[in-house]
Amino acid sequence: MSELEFFGHIVDGVEVESLDGTRFDVWNPWKREVWAQAAEGSAADAARAVESSRRAFDEGDWPRLGRVERAKAIHKLADLMEARTDDLARLDSTNMAKPFEQAKHDVARSVWNFRFFADHQRDHCGEVYPMDSGHHTYSEFGPAGVVAAISPWNFPLMMASWKIAPAIAWGNTCIIKPSEDTPASVTLLGRLGAEAGLPPGVLNVLNGHGAPAGAALTADDRVDRVTFTGSSVTGKYVMASAATHLAPVSLELGGKGANLVFEDADLDNAVYWAVEAIFRNAGQICLAGSRLFVQDSIYDEFLARFVAAAEALTIGDPFDPATRFSSLASRRHFDKVSSYVTQAAELGGRIRTGGVATDGSWVVRPTIIDGLALDAAPYCEEIFGPVCVVNRFSTEEEAVHLANDTRYGLNAMLFTENLSRAHRVASNLRAGTVWVNCFFIRDLRTPFGGVGDSGVGREGGNFSREFFTEPKAVVMQIRR
Repeated sequence: MSELEFFGHIVDGVEVESLDGTRFDVWNPWKREVWAQAAEGSAADAARAVESSRRAFDEGDWPRLGRVERAKAIHKLADLMEARTDDLARLDSTNMAKPFEQAKHDVARSVWNFRFFADHQRDHCGEVYPMDSGHHTYSEFGPAGVVAAISPWNFPLMMASWKIAPAIAWGNTCIIKPSEDTPASVTLLGRLGAEAGLPPGVLNVLNGHGAPAGAALTADDRVDRVTFTGSSVTGKYVMASAATHLAPVSLELGGKGANLVFEDADLDNAVYWAVEAIFRNAGQICLAGSRLFVQDSIYDEFLARFVAAAEALTIGDPFDPATRFSSLASRRHFDKVSSYVTQAAELGGRIRTGGVATDGSWVVRPTIIDGLALDAAPYCEEIFGPVCVVNRFSTEEEAVHLANDTRYGLNAMLFTENLSRAHRVASNLRAGTVWVNCFFIRDLRTPFGGVGDSGVGREGGNFSREFFTEPKAVVMQIRR
């Protein structure tokens, strides 16, 4: 085996080993081999990162820079990311078997996150509140302090940038802890932050596992904000940990997205987006349309088209330009997703296509299942893989009821050419985002987050400003 790449922590703009020198292996899931090592963060490493960010916020220039100067610095980082697009994409493709073209798309989305929030904080200021009492009142939005951000493995760079960009744009300092499964691209991002001239401590990267590194980070009373994306179970622990020192939290958690296809839908469009919604990124998307409901009159035709489209996806090496679909991100996750496919068959579900690969790879083929009871675990629980459960509905009211019959509420989709129905159903769906005749289209000004077990709070545009700042009211007497 050739010499392994190494990804350390980034603290004070310098890449360092863990204080005790411990490392952990990083896997290439397509080849099923170790390709790199990363620094294993301890509680002491978390404390070191927090101390650095605390010092940068309390004593450094970053929170006190003018908005235009902060925007320039962040745009410089975005420029470096664009120049290193292939390198960043290569790391995500190697680290989690994401098709390379999709990884490059993720880099472009990440660059846009930084550019958007750089400009947003520059151009969006406080508000003035006219008063008749001889007073002048206005608001201002100052940085909150030190942000602890924990990002997931399914979109390693993009989800990290979604947290880092607004945090530092609004003048905070940030410690990002990427998933232990996918530390590579975020570490390179930290290196680029130093190269772009971000002051030491403004962007620190802490590698390691949720315990002890992540747990120590969220429990540190020097941390002012905690933002987390991951499972609903872990999110509850993060919220409890942050509550010990009353740090506000933003949690984007699990999902079991409903996809409603009405009989008047454009079927070509609905099938295309149904495939994208559950099989893109091998279904490892919290927003995945994993519960598909199709109206009775078109059920058979739609299902036949959907199965054919799933079977047409090219499965293979993520660096092959023809690949649309590759392996799952880890052996642990492959075992989890495989168990749901097995369970679905045992519970009477009909596997219309797909199933677990038998060639020793960590591939679960694009899988479509119908015939499951509405209380079956594969139907109710987040699988987070390329497994879609399909059911019929007869009426609009039934469709809305089925979609809302879940403890999750991150997103939903609906396909119809009836404008009134589109507005009516979208209004009645219990979800943070509803896509009509499309999927995964984002405007960074809009609120993003979920209800129920899908999370707490919203981020995006002014919603990110509210979370990553401390709004202040200033009241001045101007007339005695």
